[in-house]
Amino acid sequence: MPELKTTLLFLVTAVAEIVGCYLPSLWLTQGRSIWWLVPGALSLVAFAWLLSLHPAASGRVYAAYGGVYIFVAVIWLWVVDGIRPTSWDMLGAAVALAGMAIIMFAPRHT
Repeated sequence: MPELKTTLLFLVTAVAEIVGCYLPSLWLTQGRSIWWLVPGALSLVAFAWLLSLHPAASGRVYAAYGGVYIFVAVIWLWVVDGIRPTSWDMLGAAVALAGMAIIMFAPRHT
């Protein structure tokens, strides 16, 4: 069960980070209202807080989180940007998730 909780927490964290970067980019590149910066900043605060909820050493968490971020970014490409990922995109995301699982869930001799 801790594996499922960790993975779900990583997924929510990745969405918070991507939203926190996406909303300011709408303001910068598409001329949207400056008010998009407010939910963007709140999303980045949520991202930092969510990342702090992991009990493991921060370096390990950050390394493993990167794999989930890659996966979520590819899904974002598809769902939000409307660009269907290639099989290579999906393979890369799968490899990144495998790396996350190895880093987070490998047996530790402490």
